[in-house]
Amino acid sequence: MHRLRTIAAAGALALAFGGAAAAETKIELYFPVPVEGKLASEMRNLMERFNAEHPEIDVTAVYTGSYDETNIKTRAAIKAGRPPAAVIMSANFILEYQINGEIEPLDPLIEASGETPDAWMGRFWPALHGNARFADHVWAAPFHNSTPLVYYNKAHFAEAGLDPEDAPDTWQELVDAAKALTKRDGDRVTRYGFMLPGNYDYLGWIMTALAMSNGGLYYNPDFGGEVYYDQPSMLGALTFVEDLIEKHKVTPAGVTDGKAVSTAFFAGDASMVILSTGSLSFIRENMKEPYGVTFVPRNVRNAVAIGGASLMMPKGLTEEQKAASWTLMNWLTSPEISGHWSRFTGYFAPNREAYDLPEMKTFLAANPDAQVALDQLAYARSWFATFNTVAVRKALEDEVQAVMSDKIQPAEALKAAQAKADEIMAPYVAQTALKLPQ
Repeated sequence: MHRLRTIAAAGALALAFGGAAAAETKIELYFPVPVEGKLASEMRNLMERFNAEHPEIDVTAVYTGSYDETNIKTRAAIKAGRPPAAVIMSANFILEYQINGEIEPLDPLIEASGETPDAWMGRFWPALHGNARFADHVWAAPFHNSTPLVYYNKAHFAEAGLDPEDAPDTWQELVDAAKALTKRDGDRVTRYGFMLPGNYDYLGWIMTALAMSNGGLYYNPDFGGEVYYDQPSMLGALTFVEDLIEKHKVTPAGVTDGKAVSTAFFAGDASMVILSTGSLSFIRENMKEPYGVTFVPRNVRNAVAIGGASLMMPKGLTEEQKAASWTLMNWLTSPEISGHWSRFTGYFAPNREAYDLPEMKTFLAANPDAQVALDQLAYARSWFATFNTVAVRKALEDEVQAVMSDKIQPAEALKAAQAKADEIMAPYVAQTALKLPQ
């Protein structure tokens, strides 16, 4: 049914664009690989399949590095007048492209396909809507999405006298379990109970989850010039991280990047880690001991921000390129391809219809760890997105890294982070501020 709908949509667009899709249209797809695994080669396999099924379109998949690197390269291509036709862009960067006028709204393409924006967005999980639809338009199609998860070594749990089937649900339970799991040889730690990524991008996402699970908000989802770094909920989250390192000594000091965290987990040097759903297939392939997957523990409530990427269409395309890009977007987000990509990567499928397919039901039955991220979606919210997102995020990450390295106290760090973020967002705030009569 969805395949027929996609074909009909492509036909409608061909008419809408004067039959432009009838001749071969060459386009580029920029794609990142922000987590471990064999994603790059599989994306190229998908594009070969797409091209075979759509002889009127020739897509070249261009690997563009991390999410941040993809953002930089996309913006440079737009400014050079040679934008890719589609980009798998970090979902929380979409707002900035809209603010800068660098992205095409998808509503005209949706309507030309015979659907309403409400119906088209309805195929995606509600938690994904906030980073794709705002300012009265649809700007992106959710493609691969994630939430942070806690992975834990069941053998270590059993060895420490903990129930391998009863993972920590709360911050206090996490601390208690981490204490029992941590091993020491004198003053030297030989196994950490808990590790988390401290590198840029990953760290901001983790702090989002902790602040939200502490009852707070990380940013104003309705205004791109407001963040809540110096609020009690964030202070509690950062103090929790500091206590894991300094007070309980169950987490290593300093900045450990995501790859080093997963390596420590595989080597048995860490018993519990917090990583992306997108790392699930990589962990499933490489973890030699039994492991479990669970929600990010709560303090006040269960809450996480969605992560991952959406498909966006940059400004500056020809009508033919727009039509080809739209065909590609619908194909990549179809139930069949969405489900295939989920099974291959560990990201959950953003298209809810993917989970009605027999192959997806069989996969979940055989891999119950993949169900955890899906279940956590009930508590997921939009991902941090502001004017100048990367710099505003980094304003916090710099200070959190300083706390993790014992260079500054949490309260002082968050005041500095707030001041820096406010300074970065000031031009946007001034531009959008309501001008009241004197």
